[in-house]
Order: sequence, then structure tokens, then C-alpha cells
Amino acid sequence: MRTIHTDEIIKQISEMCIEANLHLSQDITNAVNQVGKTEKSPLGRQILHQLQENMEIAAADQIPICQDTGMAVVFLEIGQEVHIEGAAVEDAVNEGIRRGYTEGYLRKSVVRDPIGRQNTNDNTPGIIHYKIVPGSQLTITVAPKGFGSENMSKIHMLKPADGIEGVKAAILNTVREAGPNACPPMVVGVGIGGDFEKCALLAKEALTRPVNQCSEIAYVKELEAEMLEKINAMGIGPGGLGGTTTALGVNINVYPTHIAGLPVAVNICCHVARHVTRVL
Repeated sequence: MRTIHTDEIIKQISEMCIEANLHLSQDITNAVNQVGKTEKSPLGRQILHQLQENMEIAAADQIPICQDTGMAVVFLEIGQEVHIEGAAVEDAVNEGIRRGYTEGYLRKSVVRDPIGRQNTNDNTPGIIHYKIVPGSQLTITVAPKGFGSENMSKIHMLKPADGIEGVKAAILNTVREAGPNACPPMVVGVGIGGDFEKCALLAKEALTRPVNQCSEIAYVKELEAEMLEKINAMGIGPGGLGGTTTALGVNINVYPTHIAGLPVAVNICCHVARHVTRVL
């Protein structure tokens, strides 16, 4: 049995909140640089080059890549041989978020009640997902999620008879309706299967997978490639001003489901697609 103190969890999450908001992950950086060379629209290339410059300034001056520093989403994969001591885990996670957003001078965007709308002033609470896994490690992923793109996301409760074509239509229609509002070029996370809430979680988790890493399932890999090609053929383009780069990647996760259902969730993210993972 391995012991991890919550003081270490607080420290790591605090640092990760700041890192995710100031530095793009390497996969996203590479993708933006690549499409900056292949985008066919002159205006689209100009926008992509501005995004590249923005990334460089953010890293050099240690300021957020985007003014919307997101609602903190935290995934914890806890090894079943790990013993966590100290504060309650959820309290520790929120304390890490609180410190990161306060000490990093990141925008506080969370309101205490969805109707009352009073700001909590420290960006807590975060959205926390737990998973118990084999082993003696604790894997933490912090993925701050902006709401310009989050608001464009959808869940579709399809019928089994809708099949793969229905899934494709759900993905493409969601992206088409999002248009410029999701700050393209976007990353599209898709969850297929499970139930109402599981497919949404699958889609959110898909956004933390590197955009250059395909699914290991053959038909899913083919679907990711087909959807990316068709999304980029829509002409929405960088900033929604036209072009051949509407998405940097389409990541799809699947899960078993009920004989009567075919749930599909599409969680759209802007090009920032912030995510940082550390293993303790």
C-alpha cells in the first residue's frame, strides 16, 4: 500500500491549472502549426498565424492563452493500492483549483448557483471525475473547459435503427450548428454508448486524448478520420471566416450500451483544448 498526502494533490493541481492555461499541450501546438501551412484560405492562414503568435506571447509573458480560463475539470485515476491521507480528496482538489486560479491570476468564472449567479471568486468548485484502477499510482488530468465551445455541445439519444449513419449525422449537425461560436479550429470529442450521462463523460474524456492519437478500435479510427475530413469540408474555417481547417481532430470513445439505445454525445472544444496530465 502506497500513501499519498493530499498536500501533494493540492500542489500538483494548483500548478496544473496554471500550466494548462498558459501553455498549449504539444499535440495541439503541433496541430496548429501544421494547419497553418496547409490551410488554403489566405484569411484562414492569417488567423492561424495569429493563433500561433498568441500561443508564443502567452508562454513568453506567462499570461493565459484565452481570457476564458475555463471551469476546471479534473479526472482522478486512483490506483487501488493507493492510500490517500490528509484532507478529504474532493476538498483537496478544490483547494488546488482555488490556489491555482488565485495565485495564477486566472479569471474566476464559476457561479455558486445557476440561477442566483453569484461568483464564488475562486473558480471552485471544479467538476471532478473519479476512477479506481489497478496499481499504486495516482494519475491526475486537469482540463479547464471554456464555455464558448461547451455551450455548443449536445447529447443525442438515437434509436439503434439509426445506426452508424445516424451517429455521423449527429456529429456533423452539431458541428455545423456550432459554426463560428465554438472558436474554430475546434477539437471534437465524441462519446458513443453507455447511457445519458456516460456518453457525455466519454466525450469529455475524449478531449484529453492527443489529437494525433487515433482510437485503437479499427472502425472507430476510420470514423474519426471520416468525420475530420467531412468537418473540414464544411468551409467554416478558422475563426468561422471560411477555410479548409474547421477542426484539428475528432476523438471518439465508445462503451457498451442497452439494446434499446444509441446515445451519442458531442463535446466541442476550441483550438486551445487545454489538458495537463501528471502521475504521482
